Amino acid sequence: MRRRETLTEITERIESYERFFGSFGYECPLPKHLKRTVNSGFPRYNLMVDAHFMAEMCAGILVAVADYDRFDGKLTLDLAEEGEVCRGMGQLEWFTKQGEIVFRDETEIVCVLCQGADEKTRVMEDTRNVLFYAYAVPDVEGRYLREGLTIAAEIMSEFGQGTIEWLEIF
Repeated sequence: MRRRETLTEITERIESYERFFGSFGYECPLPKHLKRTVNSGFPRYNLMVDAHFMAEMCAGILVAVADYDRFDGKLTLDLAEEGEVCRGMGQLEWFTKQGEIVFRDETEIVCVLCQGADEKTRVMEDTRNVLFYAYAVPDVEGRYLREGLTIAAEIMSEFGQGTIEWLEIF
């Protein structure tokens, strides 16, 4: 993020997410993340969350981090029906809008793109297997998803002494 052109390109991608979120009536967190990062540097929480923020800000994409072992069965990308329930971070109860993009495991919604990730798969100190995932929105190319997810995976691999099991863009 040293070069002005890079910051401009990242800002344009973040604005694409902002427009997409706005179309569902939600505020996108990325503009505030970018402002904080530019003004104060990267926040520091723990390695998993820090890698997530680095991926978002360096690639200009929305990234989520989850405890892979807390998912129940296979994962599915889906469109929600009106009024489905998700238990968000902090046990907040979210209700979906018709056509919202959701990520499900075999028992429940684990992420609502425009509202956030669930409490069940939140990374904790005892998390050992991490899943980083990202969603593309109109005007954001898949190569930026790959760039951001690679950043997160490499940070975790290098500083967490883990291994990268796979990196795939669908």
